[in-house]
Amino acid sequence: MLWGGMAGGGLEIRRKSGGGVRLAGRFPYNSRAVLSDGGRTGRPRKEQFAPGAFSFSVESEADIHLLVGHSFDRPLASRRAGTLALTDTPEALTFAADIASEMEEVSHVRDALALLAAGQIAGISPGFRIPPARTVPNAETVEEENPAEGNAIIRTINEAILFELSLVTRPAYPETEVQKRNWTPGGVIRPALHHSARWR
Repeated sequence: MLWGGMAGGGLEIRRKSGGGVRLAGRFPYNSRAVLSDGGRTGRPRKEQFAPGAFSFSVESEADIHLLVGHSFDRPLASRRAGTLALTDTPEALTFAADIASEMEEVSHVRDALALLAAGQIAGISPGFRIPPARTVPNAETVEEENPAEGNAIIRTINEAILFELSLVTRPAYPETEVQKRNWTPGGVIRPALHHSARWR
């Protein structure tokens, strides 16, 4: 499984009046992440997701999870449980997850919410696979960056099979922010950004 990521994606937390927590966030399309600066002698590598890259998974009935740190041992919500809703738009993949008050008694859930509140969880990262070329011939494309912008190699993911979304501490995509909200709107936390992801 491959991982991508971005800082926040408009991630927000709302305390529900009847108990429990709602998490919501977005993973924007056409947002480039620097996966590698190329080191001393190589070329930078960048990655972006085309609009609708996750549409097949969103429209299917496949179970998709919201996790902490890409660990299926640390689930927060899932479509099968009826606690995770996904929406695909031309601008972004968005999600809303309801975490029941009983779930807040689970240690990894309690820890994740505390890290979010402290600004230590900085964003969202999808766990995905590229479909085989025999099934989707142009699932990904690789091209040269516009010389006016740089000399990077840019991979565009046109179609991906989404298995999970994760809350992570070091996302790759820098063009978003993380918000912490209680039931009434709160402030915006702007975390330090880090460029890291897997290029495969």
